[in-house]
Amino acid sequence: MFSKETYIQRRTALKEKMGSGVLLFLGNDDYGMNYAGNTFRYRQDSTFLYYFGLSFSGLSAVIDIDADKEIIFGDELTIDDVIWMGQQPSLKERSERVGVVSTMPADSITDYLHQCVREHKTVHYLPPYRAEHKLKLMEWLGVPPMHQEACNGFIRAVVSQRNFKTPEEIVEIERACNVTADMHIAATRMLRPDMYEYEVVAAMEAISGANNCGTSFATIATINGQTLHNHFHGNRVKSGDLFLIDAGAETEMGYAGDMSSTIPADKSFTTRQREVYEVQNAMHFKSVEALRPGISYMDVYDMASVELVEGMKALGLMKGNAQDAVREGAHALLFPHGLGHMMGLDVHDMENLGEIWVGYDGQPKSTQFGRRSQRLALPLQPNFVLTVEPGIYFIPELIDQWKAEGRFTDFINYDKVETYKDFGGIRNEEDYLITENGARRLGKKIPLTPDEVEALR
Repeated sequence: MFSKETYIQRRTALKEKMGSGVLLFLGNDDYGMNYAGNTFRYRQDSTFLYYFGLSFSGLSAVIDIDADKEIIFGDELTIDDVIWMGQQPSLKERSERVGVVSTMPADSITDYLHQCVREHKTVHYLPPYRAEHKLKLMEWLGVPPMHQEACNGFIRAVVSQRNFKTPEEIVEIERACNVTADMHIAATRMLRPDMYEYEVVAAMEAISGANNCGTSFATIATINGQTLHNHFHGNRVKSGDLFLIDAGAETEMGYAGDMSSTIPADKSFTTRQREVYEVQNAMHFKSVEALRPGISYMDVYDMASVELVEGMKALGLMKGNAQDAVREGAHALLFPHGLGHMMGLDVHDMENLGEIWVGYDGQPKSTQFGRRSQRLALPLQPNFVLTVEPGIYFIPELIDQWKAEGRFTDFINYDKVETYKDFGGIRNEEDYLITENGARRLGKKIPLTPDEVEALR
């Protein structure tokens, strides 16, 4: 964890932003995988980590601004716990390390919050995203799940802090990015025809484990890159395949890396693969060149999308005015997701708080297919950390549907596009810190251009 002063300063800033009320923080509990004692890998709630720094189950906390109290609720170890888990610092000792001097038993939070309700204190909470959270809110505050509406002011106060990464956070994120890069570089070197996808996944995750890291999300490693979030790893790689990887490491403190690579199964790309790959590269480099304070990330998305259309026109797959095609949404046939997202303690940072607040500052999102998946549209500011990940995908079902509906025939040459239905997908991704006058890539460089990829093959 960071120093005690870091957590004290974070909580002090939050109290100043909120002004009054009781702030409730729900820690995560263990979940049984197939029975209670055999749990999934534990991961603490990221906002709890941000303000209280403690990563173990059974905790909750309140900041009672009006009463000037900060309390962590949890239970001390019993002798049975010590027998199975070994001796560990007490909850009181751990809490003092993050500057909280008051601790209470876990179940006493019920009486504490009931008293707050009786006294007509306003209790603020963040959007619940786990069943345990919803049940606790119902028990503690008497609010049924269907009526649990988080406080927008609390959300915005948290977002306004977590969006801006401090120097110590950037060090931790860059460590995650360095391990992530090593994972991708190893995969680029090892991939060969006749391997199974899971062999590559095993090698990548061994690197994260060897660096005392977990994974920041379920690894994507697939010959079916046209499926955007493909977590199946049972296919055998064949000569002529493109292999798409999206994977990241997560440090012990919970900070994430997130990178993508696309690798030919053979030692070199085919002519057709290289042509499309170079269009994706043009989208990527155009986006990176545009990164700077003040520019809207939606504008960067538009730049990448126009680059896609121009590249596809050169290959005969699209036609017409590129700006018009992007405005109408024709580009989304081949680029149906956003350009990137914020990253930090969550790989999609604060996604549980709502994209409308994290990426749009409360402004409505577009409903246009493709554009509606853009997670970040804010003007960029120094100390934002975000991903850049344009992609090109040939999704047979989407191509068939749009052609049958006669969509965007002024911009799409369906006869030519249909010849690419066996192509798959390409995505390359890097992580960037916005600086005072531009941007800096975080982590080691991974191969991006066809020449760089082939050099490692």
